[in-house]
Amino acid sequence: MKLLEYKAMELFKKFAIPVKNSCVVDKLEDIEKNVADAGLSYPVVVKAQVQIGGRGKAGGIQFADNIEEVKTHCTRLLHSDLRGYRVNQLLITEKATGKAEWYLSIMLDRLCKKPLIIFSAEGGVEIEETSETSPDKIVKVEIDPEFGLQPYHVYRILNSAGLSREYFEQIHPLMQGLYQLFIGYDCLLCEINPLIVDDSGRLIALDGKVDIDDSALYRLPDILEFRDSLQEDELIKEARRFGFLYIPVEEGGSIAVASNGSGMLMSCIDLISKEGMKVGAALDLGGGATAERIKEAIRILFSSYVVKAVLINIFGGITRCDEVANGIRLVMETGIAEGKIVVLRMEGTNKEQGMEIISRIPGDIISTNGLRESVAALSERRARL
Repeated sequence: MKLLEYKAMELFKKFAIPVKNSCVVDKLEDIEKNVADAGLSYPVVVKAQVQIGGRGKAGGIQFADNIEEVKTHCTRLLHSDLRGYRVNQLLITEKATGKAEWYLSIMLDRLCKKPLIIFSAEGGVEIEETSETSPDKIVKVEIDPEFGLQPYHVYRILNSAGLSREYFEQIHPLMQGLYQLFIGYDCLLCEINPLIVDDSGRLIALDGKVDIDDSALYRLPDILEFRDSLQEDELIKEARRFGFLYIPVEEGGSIAVASNGSGMLMSCIDLISKEGMKVGAALDLGGGATAERIKEAIRILFSSYVVKAVLINIFGGITRCDEVANGIRLVMETGIAEGKIVVLRMEGTNKEQGMEIISRIPGDIISTNGLRESVAALSERRARL
């Protein structure tokens, strides 16, 4: 899960990583109160909270010298569209200037199977260009999780980057905090960019990214609360309650696809799109889906009023084909699929039993032996879609 910047900054503060004073706004009427309660000093920066790079170039970062300018920027940005992303929150933070911008991150290196610290004394928005044109200016240090971050790691980074050891007293606890965050929150990435050296010589994290392993969310109640507070599609939230992954695909799409694997979902979407039809949503069942879970998955997909057909593409391993068939039977009995199309392609465990069950279910259920045949069946009925 990729956190929004403001949540990353909250975690930085929790782990004693120095940040600027800030507040979050999600309602225009709360701007003045939130700024006052946070005790912000001007000038400030108004930052759109969307998970894309290049926000500044897209107009998503604005500067303000007083509350009236803050209100103007917030009115323009809040609930606007920024490069295809809806802006539902704004971070208002005190502006900082510095004499240097550094880059610091910890990521999970899957090759060495250890946390990897990446540092550059040339950070900021051009860090990607630096990594391509001057890779020697990027310092990488592996951390053995059995021993954690040690002082010699920090000295090695400072020496390799050509920085004075005078920074050790500040950057050592900062790196310790970032490492503790990385380990404590099961992160895949913790990034500070830029980490500035301000005019008084203090280190301050101005922007941050935190990516958390989805598999660890169950033991992170504060992150679960944050996730549930986001303004997401209600069907995404409902699917999540059953352990499904629901993905809105194309607005107005009248076809939904369900499968037990992201690769098969992508194949379905690609083939349907090539036929000139639109996929409105996709749902990943995961493994071992029971009849009751299959019923809930199809019910969720048909809950969207624009969805007229569901293509179910199953390879039955852990998920047995007879369970899939019984799930379809259960959902057809509810009447939610009345007047709509269900196309089924399944292979694998207990396929014969599953096909026998399907043959006894009333309604418009089209069974095929291949994915291309399934898409062709939808194409033949496109007048109803």
